[in-house]
Amino acid sequence: MNEPGGRKCRPPRFEHAEWPYEPNFRRVNGWRMHYIDEGAGAPVVLLHGNPAWGFLYRKFVKPLTAAGRRVIVPDMIGFGLSEKPVREQAHTLDGHIANLTSLLRQLDVRDATMVCHDWGGPTGLGFALSNTDRVRALVIMSTWAWPLPPAEFHERIFPWRIMHAPVVGPYLLGRHNALAGRGMYLSVVDRKKFAAMAQGIYEGILPDPGSRLLTWTWPRWIPLDESARGFARFEWLERELKKSELPTLLVWGKEDEVFDHKTFATRFKELLPHAEGPELVTGRHFLQEDSGAEIAQKINRFLDRIEGRQS
Repeated sequence: MNEPGGRKCRPPRFEHAEWPYEPNFRRVNGWRMHYIDEGAGAPVVLLHGNPAWGFLYRKFVKPLTAAGRRVIVPDMIGFGLSEKPVREQAHTLDGHIANLTSLLRQLDVRDATMVCHDWGGPTGLGFALSNTDRVRALVIMSTWAWPLPPAEFHERIFPWRIMHAPVVGPYLLGRHNALAGRGMYLSVVDRKKFAAMAQGIYEGILPDPGSRLLTWTWPRWIPLDESARGFARFEWLERELKKSELPTLLVWGKEDEVFDHKTFATRFKELLPHAEGPELVTGRHFLQEDSGAEIAQKINRFLDRIEGRQS
């Protein structure tokens, strides 16, 4: 691929038996965004959060494409094979929504199902609620979309509020990659399997402190009080969700301690009373690692129902 000005650039690649997909890149708001685009049919857009990347959805791609669906999995700017800006100002919530919007409009994505997890929740819902003509349905997993109150997890001094500290957060998450390492390890159920099969990949895709900037700046956008930087955007998300009539499926990890299903899935159900679920699966916060294939089939069945396909 070529960078602006004609300078040739060799895009990054990642080779793994469970991720045999051709890398694609588009320029979004000046940054190089990586995504995979597999299969044909109505698109399903799979959105990750912090500190993951598209690899989190490796168990989803084949079941969804085999069911006759197009699967698009972007790496958010700052993660995976996408460009990783080294300025905190590049990582506003509105900026990430704009990046996703640019990508999906360039790909002329329509009739899409947005699968939203963690920061892929406010980002994907931000796109969906401002581009309703391009969206067919929502799948919401272990996330949130309102300003307050935060999760009980996010009110704890350790580990969460310490990430907001100006020195300790960058030291632990930047220099020592604590979120991609220890953080993800503690956020799955089958930790032995995760350590053997995936943990090194999440750590290795963020090889140095400069590449890990978003792991410690994104947490600071979770509102803890009304002075938070993202407060107005989350107010808008909550307000627009209440108006939404998009078919919606809620899927939650039974063991999730970050966004527990009793609090957060219940709140989504209040905002979207027509939503199906919550359907509970084995999984802590990164439920895709423990129940990826099962969730993919739940998505297929949900879409079959709303599309009027025969089971």
